[in-house]
Amino acid sequence: MVLSFRGEFNQKVDGKGRMSIPADFRAVLADGDPRCPEEPLPRMVVLHGPHLKNCLHAYTIDAMAEIEAGIRRLPRGSVERKQASRMILGKSWDTEVDKDGRIVLPQRLRQQIGLDGEAVMVAMGEYFEIWNARTYEEVEAAETAEWLAEQPDDFDPLTLISLPEGG
Repeated sequence: MVLSFRGEFNQKVDGKGRMSIPADFRAVLADGDPRCPEEPLPRMVVLHGPHLKNCLHAYTIDAMAEIEAGIRRLPRGSVERKQASRMILGKSWDTEVDKDGRIVLPQRLRQQIGLDGEAVMVAMGEYFEIWNARTYEEVEAAETAEWLAEQPDDFDPLTLISLPEGG
């Protein structure tokens, strides 16, 4: 069974861009890194770029390999393959979680999302998002409120997914 990212965590970011990856997320990163457990420090891939607006996306090595395989299945020379390659492969950054459970986000990535002081890491199942804490609070509150306003008062988010019988 493949582990997935779950939860929401606030983490401090120091002036050098160091931030801790939550232990729960590190376990998923290790599970999705083919060289673990022989190599105890899991790697991850961070996507950035203007298409992500206010956040960064962080993937396991295995998840990024699946994405790359999808890009390779696109026709060679096609506009779709070129754009997917530029926006995903060209805007990805590989890193390793250090022995203290931290990564160092480069300044250009921190600047892209206005990250200083505190980050929020939000689980999205197969990846997690990294946000400036203030931006996340504002965007998430606005998007959720707007979306929920369109739903019935007794809305249950489980109705959005198909569950197996008896689930």
